Amino acid sequence: MLQERLCAGFAARFGDVPALVARAPGRVNLIGEHTDYNDGFALPVAIPLETRVAFRPGGDRMLVCALDFGEDDAFDPAAVAPAPGWRAYVRGVVDQLGRAGVRVPGGALAIAGDIDRGTGLSSSASLEVALATVLLAAAGERWDPLRVALLAQRAECDFVGVRCGNLDQIASAATAAGHALLIDCRSLDLRQIAMPADVAVLIVQSGVVRGLLDGEYNLRRQQCERAARELGVAALRDADAALLAAAQGRLDPVDHRRARHVIGDSRRTLAAAAALAAGDLVATGRLMRESHVSQAEDFGITVPHTDRLAALLNAAIGEAGGARQTGGGFGGAVVALLPRHRLADVQAAVLSDYRTPAGEPPEITVAYPAAGASLIR
Repeated sequence: MLQERLCAGFAARFGDVPALVARAPGRVNLIGEHTDYNDGFALPVAIPLETRVAFRPGGDRMLVCALDFGEDDAFDPAAVAPAPGWRAYVRGVVDQLGRAGVRVPGGALAIAGDIDRGTGLSSSASLEVALATVLLAAAGERWDPLRVALLAQRAECDFVGVRCGNLDQIASAATAAGHALLIDCRSLDLRQIAMPADVAVLIVQSGVVRGLLDGEYNLRRQQCERAARELGVAALRDADAALLAAAQGRLDPVDHRRARHVIGDSRRTLAAAAALAAGDLVATGRLMRESHVSQAEDFGITVPHTDRLAALLNAAIGEAGGARQTGGGFGGAVVALLPRHRLADVQAAVLSDYRTPAGEPPEITVAYPAAGASLIR
């Protein structure tokens, strides 16, 4: 178990037991992709895969052990310097806590998780939220989940350098068990949508590992911001299809397609949330299929393997559900919603007909909507 591995690793590395342990889940986004930094809407669920962080205060230095990598780090929490890779996420959270006036103590910190990196399930947001949760507890502070999420987002944007929106961190921090979370990414209004008991969330890994620091994610954000300026709105949240159509002649063609996806996916997200709340899996699935096509044709973030996997899933599910690529794009996972009684047949179809780029059967997870971050010790 993850908890046992974390505590055993902490003891082996630091010769002691942790005083505090926090957990934060990954997430899968049902619909609403790249809408968050455009002030739009998104509909994620938290998943049972998670990151756990163990901490024991003591001393002036922060001593960090990333058990999944077998690597260490050490730094002064009062004067955080940049660092590459996973270290940047840890240091970024400590840096942002300090900027928020939190006195982060030195101590021993161990990290372990079961979210594979580069799979579109927000391992980075899970790490950031778990870290913020445990370090706030160590500093004697209690923050509401939304405030924790926004600090974690700032760490990724301002310290790591990925200009992400707030979807991933809010989903990891604030989702209720058994629910999807409708996020208004501008007002930060959160609405818990109870998942129908007969609906399953299926996550299938394409086997294409992606990264967000290769420039494509930030480029999409630049294109969206440029389109918003040309349309004369504060963000693409404020545009609609009519305004976009009227600007087709003066907008860069690529920027026009990017804007069309964002405007359409925000609309589809609101419709999907209403359909899911009503138990209408047919309508929800249709909107998910439309979203995948938009990601491929207008936003340019799918890859042949995720296109093939989404098509296979949609064919196997039929009209009673749907599938789409989830996450930042360029690989990772495909998410599907379907009736529970269809799970075995759909999984069998995927295992029969899909292989990853390495020629292997895909990893499949049936994800029951989990609770957001919490302190467990």
